[in-house]
Amino acid sequence: MLRALAALAMLTLAACAVDTKFADDAAVAQARYTSTEAPSITLYTVINNKTGAGAHSALLVNASESVLFDPAGSFKLNAMPEQGDVLYGASPRWMAAYIDYHARDTHHVRVQKLLLPANVAEQILTAVRTNGAVPKAHCANSISRLLGDVPGFEQISTTYYPKVLEAAFAENPNTSHSTISDGTADKTHGVRYIDPKDKAAVAAAGLAN
Repeated sequence: MLRALAALAMLTLAACAVDTKFADDAAVAQARYTSTEAPSITLYTVINNKTGAGAHSALLVNASESVLFDPAGSFKLNAMPEQGDVLYGASPRWMAAYIDYHARDTHHVRVQKLLLPANVAEQILTAVRTNGAVPKAHCANSISRLLGDVPGFEQISTTYYPKVLEAAFAENPNTSHSTISDGTADKTHGVRYIDPKDKAAVAAAGLAN
């Protein structure tokens, strides 16, 4: 899978399985993105097309800045510096690349968005930023645990299963829903995916651990 050369991302879907490096604060500050949209959170659930099983969970937090909490995720993009499983600079362009990365012939992505009061969104932003890196296979566990501690999300119990988390999140009647497949994903983001086995390309992209 090749895209234009505007940015580079790792191409591997060993979701909930990759350790990440810790970006410096200067890189994070430079990448910071603040959305003009209302405060919200968006839950992404990656589903295996063949088995119907949940493969990964991630949470976009739009508060005083927009970040992606991608616990133990495999996505790496040199335009989104990462600290403790939080990817900074979560602009619409880079989130399109993230979704396109996961929406393949083997998987699709279900998207649930919920508008929140600014103070609640900010509480969740603080929670994901201070959580730290997550162990393998703990994506849904970490998100469900963090959300379950936030007022208004008491229906979310801690779980290891992305689809269980998805169902609990959907209990809020104001949640919007959409599904993105390989055929419907926005591919105009300008990201070129590279094979993680190509060590020279990975190093050249600055994506090596």
